[in-house]
Amino acid sequence: MTIGNLELSILWPAFLAGLLVLSTHVPLGQQVLARGIVFIDLAVAQVAGLGVTIADAVGFEPEGWRVQAAAVAAALVGALLLTWSERKWPDVQEALIGVLFVFAACVELLVLANNPHGGEHLKDLLVGQILWVSPKALIPVALLYAAALIVWFGARRWLGRIGFYGLFALLVTQSVQLVGIYLVFASLIVPALAARRFGPGRRLLVAYIVGIAGYVIGLLASSLLDLPTGAMIVVSLVGVFLLTAILFPGQVSVKAQDSAA
Repeated sequence: MTIGNLELSILWPAFLAGLLVLSTHVPLGQQVLARGIVFIDLAVAQVAGLGVTIADAVGFEPEGWRVQAAAVAAALVGALLLTWSERKWPDVQEALIGVLFVFAACVELLVLANNPHGGEHLKDLLVGQILWVSPKALIPVALLYAAALIVWFGARRWLGRIGFYGLFALLVTQSVQLVGIYLVFASLIVPALAARRFGPGRRLLVAYIVGIAGYVIGLLASSLLDLPTGAMIVVSLVGVFLLTAILFPGQVSVKAQDSAA
């Protein structure tokens, strides 16, 4: 169905993919922000992307289970490294996360150096192909995210460091293949930033509203203006965040809330 320049048959699966990503990444993003490890998602996502790149380089089918296994295994190794480093050197954890990101990105560039389609492959990993996701492919993703949400809201207190990083790695791995590294980062951090000045009871709701609004505006704008979808959604998320900050400047800061509690 087409309305003006809007091709709804393409947009609605992309919107469902965005909702699935937001369903898990909004609560995870708030935890990441609270822990002060903002760039963990970029690092783990980059490591997962490296796993996909290596699997592709050795000849595995792009949609095959071997590629999925390689991505999950790489992300879990990265998550375990970050778990160990947080326990060993907590004072420089953010710096170590940055080192892991740069290392994985450079190894990926080396692997792709002699690949004639390396530039296109790298672009897909960074900005994603959310417009071309099929509804059928979203079913296993929905099941995985539903299970993750049950664990998160039902057993979060028992996860510990390893459980948190492991769950994070699993979800980010799947999300990177759906929407790309940049959109994964934006989906985790931007809604959390927008909601941080609201009270604990409203934080999650505000973050979801900001995330959904960003995806809707970005999808519509990219279709109407014929611009890259992933990049447009990231810009829209940041725009909704800035609008929220302007409209609600008097909200109490997180530190003030925590001290009052």
